[in-house]
Amino acid sequence: MARFRLGKQTIVLEHPPTILSAAAIGGKKEAEGPLSGHFDETSRDTKFGQDSWEKAERQMQTLALQAVLKKAGLQACDVDLIFAGDLLNQCISSSFSLRDAGIPFFGLYGACSTMAEGLALASMTVSAGYAQRAMAMTSSHFASAERQYRFPLVYGGQRTPTAQWTVTGAGCALVGADGDGPFVTTVTAGKIVDWGIKDANNMGAAMAPAAYQTIAQHLEDRKLQPQDYDLIVTGDLGSIGKRIVMDLFDRDGVPVQNVYDDCGVMIFDAKRQDVHAGGSGCGCSAAVFCGYLFRQLQQRRYRKILFCGSGALLSPTSTQQGESIPSICHAVSVEVERS
Repeated sequence: MARFRLGKQTIVLEHPPTILSAAAIGGKKEAEGPLSGHFDETSRDTKFGQDSWEKAERQMQTLALQAVLKKAGLQACDVDLIFAGDLLNQCISSSFSLRDAGIPFFGLYGACSTMAEGLALASMTVSAGYAQRAMAMTSSHFASAERQYRFPLVYGGQRTPTAQWTVTGAGCALVGADGDGPFVTTVTAGKIVDWGIKDANNMGAAMAPAAYQTIAQHLEDRKLQPQDYDLIVTGDLGSIGKRIVMDLFDRDGVPVQNVYDDCGVMIFDAKRQDVHAGGSGCGCSAAVFCGYLFRQLQQRRYRKILFCGSGALLSPTSTQQGESIPSICHAVSVEVERS
């Protein structure tokens, strides 16, 4: 019998690890949004001083990693493991940014769920005693994602109203066995959910059912109500996906609107910035969590949040072949006190 399983999908961390430090990096558009004051570094140059967008994305990861280590007063050699990934083929942003770091590396692909997936794995690894310190890191870049998933920017293709704007950003978090919090207390691993959505320009609708399933299962496993959290936040559903999640919970008679938000809605000002249905990309939830949300936890403005990273697990090839979009959502509860 698994000692630390709770319900169907939730893992209770016997020794809740501390998030020792976190850092968020953002681009020009992100620096003009409502969370501008919560980035550790931003750049008005979309290439971050590099000669390509892909190199710019790996530079963002490098900056995030350096900022986290500086805050913690540590060197790269003090970190036992890092879990990192991104949206580009073969996760080149992560592997290239870490090739000189000397940190043992597990590469991940969870699409926009990567930050929550990495944080979950780092926390479980530290809680189990397999590492003293572990990191989670990810990134995305608007231009590199457009080049890979859609059309070259010079093509000038129109964006549908359901489309989301890939965030140019990165986030990194350091988890340790010792510390005063905030603590990662439970992890709810997501299942693949596919409701048949085929429109690659409506990923919020594709991911929303997975987010709903994971949040609902987490609440059932822990025998909690939404109001037991100060905030339940999904990663990158945007305004359309957020509305679908609320409608699904309303159908169940479980109101979540007073405690629920989405990183893709939070990071941009939809009235002032032309982002259509909101933000997306691995860097969206990573930057919001490692910047704004982590600081709210540190300052005790939030005492208990459920961070739910959702990802659309499609590829350009699967889209071209008419496949639907399988999605996933992983949930991580973070609390200022050990529970």
